[in-house]
Amino acid sequence: MAGNGKAASLRRKLAAGEFILAPGVFDGISARVADRMGFPALYMTGYGATASALGLPDAGLATYADMVGRAEMICSVTETPLIADADTGYGGLLNVRRTVQGYEAAGVAAIQIEDQEMPKKCGHTPGRRVVAAEEMVTKLKVAVEARRHEETLIVARTDARTGLGLDEALRRARLYEEAGADVIFVESPESEAELERIGREVNKPLLANMVEFGKTPRVAAPTLQKWGFDIAIYPSLGFSVAAEAMRQAWVHLKEAGTSIGMNVPQYAGGDGVRSMHELMGFPEVWDFEKRWGL
Repeated sequence: MAGNGKAASLRRKLAAGEFILAPGVFDGISARVADRMGFPALYMTGYGATASALGLPDAGLATYADMVGRAEMICSVTETPLIADADTGYGGLLNVRRTVQGYEAAGVAAIQIEDQEMPKKCGHTPGRRVVAAEEMVTKLKVAVEARRHEETLIVARTDARTGLGLDEALRRARLYEEAGADVIFVESPESEAELERIGREVNKPLLANMVEFGKTPRVAAPTLQKWGFDIAIYPSLGFSVAAEAMRQAWVHLKEAGTSIGMNVPQYAGGDGVRSMHELMGFPEVWDFEKRWGL
């Protein structure tokens, strides 16, 4: 069976000490735009994918089928390795095995699984509860065994910090390292001092969530790297600026009755239709039609 080339590429970058800056993508347009930017990886945000596909909050409402389908679509239109949110693995141990193998088949390079109870809640929101650490350890062992390609990375996220404190979150991080997780993700530390401590005490590659308006202070990539982090994800940046740009454009349309004079930038500096056609792959369609006389 062929290996996971995108995952192997991501592993090589981590091994070489390259800092992985990953913007959050959530649909086909965001994925295509980010794929052209030269980032070392992309991050499929559960919040953004749920919002864009279902118009619902990230509160455990999206199913495995919803999310694996979105991951497959993103992987099919990009060349950049994808780190993908897989929530709790969508159930028990059989579900975790199915999730890992399904995400792999979709083309995902790194699969993120968290230790929340089901139904999960969005990170940085109140009321999150976690399962026993031992239950998550077993899930991770199943996830590691389930992957068909050794290149595929398993990202272990703990949400214990908010409800149980940083000491417990770090205890879990160590257990998850021992269980075989390739990357550790301690969700929602609440200060720069906490970020520094996490960087000192976690040995495996370490992921920081630089979410907009969350509990964690946003820190520039060079500082995170200095503190011991290897990956920074920006899950909400793309959809938050896209939503505001649409809101401003539609305010203008409603008030002016036209899009003329709108002070909102369009894709590629105003050459919107031609640039969007090119972004979405129309030139290939037109070449195909020309060759086949369509």
